[in-house]
Amino acid sequence: MTVKEYNRSVEEYSDYVYRFILASIRDEEKASDIVQDTYEKLWRNVMEISYPVVKSWLFTTAYHIMIDIIRKESRMSPMEDATGNDLIDESQYSDLNEILHMALERLPHIQKSLILLRDYEGYSYREIGEITGLTEAQVKINIYRGRMALKNFIGKVETVL
Repeated sequence: MTVKEYNRSVEEYSDYVYRFILASIRDEEKASDIVQDTYEKLWRNVMEISYPVVKSWLFTTAYHIMIDIIRKESRMSPMEDATGNDLIDESQYSDLNEILHMALERLPHIQKSLILLRDYEGYSYREIGEITGLTEAQVKINIYRGRMALKNFIGKVETVL
């Protein structure tokens, strides 16, 4: 990859990578740091990576950096396990976007990331598998389970409206 292609990758993909990471971890500073670290790794490997695969490489690298940070933080402070009851909400809301974000926050991290990659970024199951290191079947199962949890949280359409 040339320096010109590297700069073009920054212009074209940095916002997408940032939004994906931000949607996953909800921390602007950490998301910026992850994007910065991702592009630093790209710069270190600029001679080994060709431009046609750079988008997938960026998302894969950013995802793995994010997972490493989450694992490190989880070792530092214990996290409570989400039970099925936490994913069901009985109250009424009128803002569907707010409800969806609340529901996404309650999902296990892997399901949230996979749903964002599939529904928000538009990756295929195969591409998501390559990014996350999961098999295509594992990707489909986690997305299905995440969507079911979202459906349970959101409830009936009458409750939302």
